[in-house]
Amino acid sequence: MIYEDKEIKIEIEPSEIPWLKIFTKDPYKELGDVPKALRLRLWEVFDIIEEEMKAYYKPTKINMASFANMLPRVHIHVMARFEEDSYFPNPMWGEKLRDAKLKLPCEEEFYKRVVKALEKA
Repeated sequence: MIYEDKEIKIEIEPSEIPWLKIFTKDPYKELGDVPKALRLRLWEVFDIIEEEMKAYYKPTKINMASFANMLPRVHIHVMARFEEDSYFPNPMWGEKLRDAKLKLPCEEEFYKRVVKALEKA
């Protein structure tokens, strides 16, 4: 986990690509069950992570997902995608197309940037 406050927490999804997951602290089943103010906060947090990913990693694309079938609670996946990653253009849950040869900058520095941006917001 890289960040936690009274409403949300942000966890790292171990992967070859930069991938964070945003969770509400309370385990809401559907996005529509989340109080409106907290829903707006989730999107604000998503925006911050997306901007930091774009600025730091300069990915080909940012992917966002919220299936919640295996883990039936509200959470949002935010992934920086690269043409050279193992699955691109497929989803990360799809068919692997190649072995990745990514040379990405330090992820710890990225996490610090995200936390700093969240604390500033």
